[in-house]
Amino acid sequence: MVIDDSQTIRRTAETLLAREGYEVVTAQDGFEALSKIADHQPDIIFIDIMMPRLDGYQACALIKNNPQFRATPVIMLSSKDGLFDRARGRIVGSDEYLTKPFTRDELLGAVRAHVRR
Repeated sequence: MVIDDSQTIRRTAETLLAREGYEVVTAQDGFEALSKIADHQPDIIFIDIMMPRLDGYQACALIKNNPQFRATPVIMLSSKDGLFDRARGRIVGSDEYLTKPFTRDELLGAVRAHVRR
């Protein structure tokens, strides 16, 4: 699953993952994502930090506090590369942090590191 308020980022990630044979579900904000997570039960979640209504930190905390999805890897996506942002991501339960713009290798590397086929 790819959650980002930027259509460009969603499309880019979806295209890169689909080319490798992955089924991709997208959402444009945390609220939309929460209902889709329950319906689709993704193997990995890529989530932008800065989004309207429910930001990535809040959405990650809600995902990780749900026993059904606690083990689902959550990868934070951000254009910020600060130590504080990375630490805050870890505090809410994220498994990894990718800086935007991410590369194909970074995106696929995160999937390979966290998801068993």
